[in-house]
Amino acid sequence: MKALSPIIKPLVTEKASKAQEGKKYSFAVKRNASKKEIRKAVEEIYGVKVAEIRTMIMPKKTRVVRRGKQWTKRPVYKKAIVSLKEGKTIDPNNLKDSKDSKDSKKK
Repeated sequence: MKALSPIIKPLVTEKASKAQEGKKYSFAVKRNASKKEIRKAVEEIYGVKVAEIRTMIMPKKTRVVRRGKQWTKRPVYKKAIVSLKEGKTIDPNNLKDSKDSKDSKKK
């Protein structure tokens, strides 16, 4: 991914995997990213057309580990659910091949 891309990583959960059957893909994005920036990044990285984007800020979570002796906190993050146009699918873990990646493989 490009250094200035608002997409941090694809989210792989059971719920997100079921949503992929309906052409909806989940990504963790930067907190200050707008829907237009997310749309542009997905279209450039994966080479598909985006139909709709829904964003939400996920709250922090606290959980207890090690039999109640230690508390851990998950940070707040922004999540984007991207719906693709009909007939389009992507593999969130594989990026579209670009000239830069082909040149680096040759070296």
